[in-house]
Amino acid sequence: MMKPLIPDTKIDIHQILENLHDYQPRRRGWVWRKKEPVTLNAFTYEQASPSLKRSVPLPSARALNHIDPQPDCVITTEIASGRFEDDIRRMRMAAYHGADHVMVIRTAGQSHFDGLLEGTPQGIGGIPITRKQLRAQRRALDLIEEEVGRPINYHSYVSGVAGPEIAVLFTEEGVNGAHQDPQYNVLYRNINMVRSFVDAAESKRIMAYAEMAQIDGAHNANATARDAWKVMPELLVQHGINSVYSEKVGIAPENICLSTVPPAAAPSPDLKLNLPYAVALREFFSRYKMRAQMNTKYMDSSTREATVTHVINLMISRLTSVDIQSTITPDEGRNVPWHIYNIEALDTAKQALVAMDDLLSMVTLRTDGYLYEKKREIQERAVLMLEEILEMGGYFEAVQAGMFVDSGEYPARNGDGIARNMDGGVSADSVITRDVDYMAPVTAHFGYNNVKQYDASRVDDPASLIGGCTFEKPEMVQFIDELDPTDNVNLRLEETEKYRNSPFVKPEVEWLGDGVITMDLFFPISEDIAAEAAIEMGRQMRLQDVEVIHQEVLHPSEGTRIQIKGRIDFDIDTSTLKRREKTNLLPEDEILAYVKNHPLKVIAGTGGQDEHSVGIREVLDIKHGGIEKYGIPYTYLGTSVPIEKFVDAAIEMDAQCIMMSTIISHDDTHYKNMEKLHQYAVEKGVRDRLILIAGGTQVTPEIARKHQIDQGFGRGTKGHHIASYLVKRLQEMHHDQD
Repeated sequence: MMKPLIPDTKIDIHQILENLHDYQPRRRGWVWRKKEPVTLNAFTYEQASPSLKRSVPLPSARALNHIDPQPDCVITTEIASGRFEDDIRRMRMAAYHGADHVMVIRTAGQSHFDGLLEGTPQGIGGIPITRKQLRAQRRALDLIEEEVGRPINYHSYVSGVAGPEIAVLFTEEGVNGAHQDPQYNVLYRNINMVRSFVDAAESKRIMAYAEMAQIDGAHNANATARDAWKVMPELLVQHGINSVYSEKVGIAPENICLSTVPPAAAPSPDLKLNLPYAVALREFFSRYKMRAQMNTKYMDSSTREATVTHVINLMISRLTSVDIQSTITPDEGRNVPWHIYNIEALDTAKQALVAMDDLLSMVTLRTDGYLYEKKREIQERAVLMLEEILEMGGYFEAVQAGMFVDSGEYPARNGDGIARNMDGGVSADSVITRDVDYMAPVTAHFGYNNVKQYDASRVDDPASLIGGCTFEKPEMVQFIDELDPTDNVNLRLEETEKYRNSPFVKPEVEWLGDGVITMDLFFPISEDIAAEAAIEMGRQMRLQDVEVIHQEVLHPSEGTRIQIKGRIDFDIDTSTLKRREKTNLLPEDEILAYVKNHPLKVIAGTGGQDEHSVGIREVLDIKHGGIEKYGIPYTYLGTSVPIEKFVDAAIEMDAQCIMMSTIISHDDTHYKNMEKLHQYAVEKGVRDRLILIAGGTQVTPEIARKHQIDQGFGRGTKGHHIASYLVKRLQEMHHDQD
């Protein structure tokens, strides 16, 4: 029995791997979010799902009592670092930010593997989909979903030459969803089309048994086509072929999901192209689920550009419908699959979907004019294309003729479509006709099985002939731990053990202790020189393996922005670091209630010869969320206030607190002014009834108290911090008097 995760304790990868051969998945099948109105504080969300038990709210939630509303649709994060053990940590972070669909990208070329992999080799461009990797990550997700209080769907790909074997593996190991579309095999992997569709029938039957959600692969057409916005009719055809095929094989319509990727992106007229297509798709395929995703075709290395495209796509999701909202990060363009980009994409989706909650109660999509006419045109072109495919003799003949992924808008053809030979491709001539008395004593098997000739009572349960197969009896599954003595998870864990159970840390991008950092630079020179200058600067900063991951021209001659990444060759011993005091803030309502019943006055200003007023005004004024927000009145004395004047004003105004702002200066004047403020209050006989506070960029609580001040506030201080401290201190003073 695994111990529950503790929020302030790191997940123990060794514990996840311990006795893995005995692990069995806790549940089978896909879980959709419970959709219901949710009320948080003063807000009611209509397109929502229940809040998480534990989560990380959006940064702006600090002004809204840290509420964390969850949208109604499943939200995806894609993970592909190549080391499954480190991806487990990313999964945990993602779950706290709202992900309940973890999609694991498989390693490059796995479509052409003709069997299952074993062990846990390190992947390139993805994760090797092996039993041990699946089992470890599903086991970790079992714990993570308990921690956040919501089921998490685990997902990968059932495609390639070994598709049926992978479907069996996924069912045995508790995988909840998968991509499965034989057209992907045919068009993009050149796997023989007969083999692909035969395999797909077996795979889909197994997925139906396991109640997996199936996502199709039609979106690959608009990610591949030269002019993606022209393939919209074809996309409808591809969606239709796979969806109907899946349903005929046995997958429930509510688990058939269309990968609805907008074919265009700005600077094209995004909504004019993509919204009619989205409406056309949903109108034609209303029986199925919609999985919305960005189009990677337009993704470059700019995080800003990717985020804007993401938000526009999210608006289309709200204007139409979405059951699974995928989140794509700029990793592909940047070659930096960083944890933070997964999280930023999840937060973008959550923030945008919640912001547009119940949008269609306020706006309507027109049923006349451009939107309706364009939608209708796309649908008509799709119907005509499907009719021509039938006239040609079917899908296989159409593929041989290059009908798909042609850059012409149907019925126009440019002759650049993907053409495959029905008798060619990977694994051609590998489909063998079953003998008339063929029988397989297994569960979820497609096609005739001839069980009746052995035992008519077992027709609906052929596995019972042998006492059940691995679907019913998990103990029959053969678990192989590691095969490669030089490339496996145990060796990788040994290499990074220093950073798992010690105070030593390194920054990381994708793997624990990889030491990779990214850096933003600006040079007032042209792009070609700026890139070389950035690499040389990284080298002179002792970074290793420096490379440019993003560059953009701000002006051809005046300036270029460059982002680089590189590795550091040192670590930090956190046990030697001096830690700042952790502040536990009172709830805002409690502060407001106390101040209402206990009037409080504050004297404030910048002390000595200090003319800097910006910082103190931000913690005073209501506009910036200062103490005034909590009903605390203040008298502002201005800048360069003589120290004596603070105390004299406090006596005159009968104030309880003095807030003095000070910055570092020559001869330690800021330290001396703190002590001078304390001494003058003593001389005036009011020190015991005054709360003295000093603040500034170089001030810490320790420095302030060392120089006789009650509390110090440094960089990043907000009005909430000061108001909370004042109320706590006054409560202590009143308690002491009692």
